[in-house]
Amino acid sequence: MSGDAQVRICERLGVRFPRATRLVICCSGNAFEAMKAMRQLMCRLRLTINEEKTHYCRVPRQHFDFLGYTFGRYYPPYSGRAYLSARPSKKSVRRQIESIREKTAKQRTLLPAEQIVTELNDGLRGWANYFALGPVEDAYRAIESCVTRRLRRWLCIKHEVRGSGCYRFTDQYLHNTLGLVRIRDLVHHLPWANA
Repeated sequence: MSGDAQVRICERLGVRFPRATRLVICCSGNAFEAMKAMRQLMCRLRLTINEEKTHYCRVPRQHFDFLGYTFGRYYPPYSGRAYLSARPSKKSVRRQIESIREKTAKQRTLLPAEQIVTELNDGLRGWANYFALGPVEDAYRAIESCVTRRLRRWLCIKHEVRGSGCYRFTDQYLHNTLGLVRIRDLVHHLPWANA
């Protein structure tokens, strides 16, 4: 069946492609030929290609970002042997940190601490569920450090406590009393973590 016939069938059946479809083509052969074939297919389907986001990447020498992950070569500290993997992108980590900042903003100190912690936990659980693959330790550490620091700061402003609040609002208080989740603990309970 020709590409035009496929397009006509899609139109007749009312099938529509999503407005923003993301695509990664992985090939071990000629990337230029693969790109040419993809352009021909998109043309037949009457889809436009965003030229600003379209590029070639030579993995494993280079990394690329896709759907919040950075794909490329990594060297684990315990073995030093390189492997290909995905990890949360720096942009994804920055977005989560910005979300934490918004939830613990100074203007929100009139809200109860339980509500703030619930909002933080919801965001942390969702983020950890999506970003649970590959080397995630550095990203988790950065986010956990940010969330405890920001929650302490928020509590200090709310209760008019001077200083950093490390002695009054200890990690134990944040996690055991207020119920702030540890995202590293969330991943350990996933089914594949014990396999």
